[in-house]
Amino acid sequence: MNATDRTPADLLRSALAADPARPLVTFYDDATGERVELSVATFANWVAKTANLLQGDLAAEPGDRLALLLPAHWQTAVWLLACSSVGVVADVAGDPGAADLVVSGPDTLEEARACSGERVALALRPLGGRFPQTPAGFADYAVEVPSQGDRFAPFAPVDPEEPALIVAGREFSGAEVVERARAEAGDLGLTGPGSRLLSGAGYDTWEGLLAGLYGPLATGGSVVLCRHLDQLAEDALAKRVESERVTAVSR
Repeated sequence: MNATDRTPADLLRSALAADPARPLVTFYDDATGERVELSVATFANWVAKTANLLQGDLAAEPGDRLALLLPAHWQTAVWLLACSSVGVVADVAGDPGAADLVVSGPDTLEEARACSGERVALALRPLGGRFPQTPAGFADYAVEVPSQGDRFAPFAPVDPEEPALIVAGREFSGAEVVERARAEAGDLGLTGPGSRLLSGAGYDTWEGLLAGLYGPLATGGSVVLCRHLDQLAEDALAKRVESERVTAVSR
C-alpha cells in the first residue's frame, strides 16, 4: 500500500495499481446460498459507476450526508468507497430525516422515506439484481448504475481531513479511517498482502467495518464477508475457511 494514501478511495486506487486481478471482496449470504467474488478491478469498476451516479444523477457534493441503510454486503462496501470518492459523508444506519440522501435495502424502505432528498433502493438480490417493481419514491440502483461511466473523476478534490464516515454515532475523517485501519488491522491477523480475513460482523460498528472492508483494503489483503454466518454449521465454516484460504477469522 502507498504510504501517501489519505482516504479509503486512495487505498483502492493503490490496490488497483498494485494488482488489479487479485480477489478483494468475496461475499457469502448463508440465508440464500449466494457467493460473489470481486477482484480489485471489478470492485473498483462498481465503485466508479456508483460514484458517477452519486455525483452526476444524484447531484451529491462533498460534505453531503448519505444515510446508508444497508447490511454488511458487497454492495454496501461499494457505496462506502463511492462516498469516499466523491467526498460524501457515509452515515451508516444514520437518520434518513437528517440526511441529504438515502440508500436503502429492501427492509428499510419505510424508514428511508423520511429523507426529503434523493432516495436509492437496493434489492440485494443475487448478482446485483433489480426489484421486480421499483419501490415508489426510489431509484432502483440496479437499473441506474449499469449505464454509468467506468472511470470516475471528482468535480472537486476530496479533503482527507473532512468528515467521511459516521458509524455508531462516531465521526471519522477520511484520514482517520485510513490511519485507524492501518493501526488496528494487525490485531485482526491482517499481516499484509496475501492475508485473507473471514468476517461475520455487521457493518453497524467500526469493528465490523474494519474487519469487513477497511482493514483488508489498508493492508493489501482481502475479505471473505459473510452475511447470516450464524446459519452456517461449524463444520461448514471450517470447510469454507479451508476452501477460501482464509488466514484469520473475525466473528
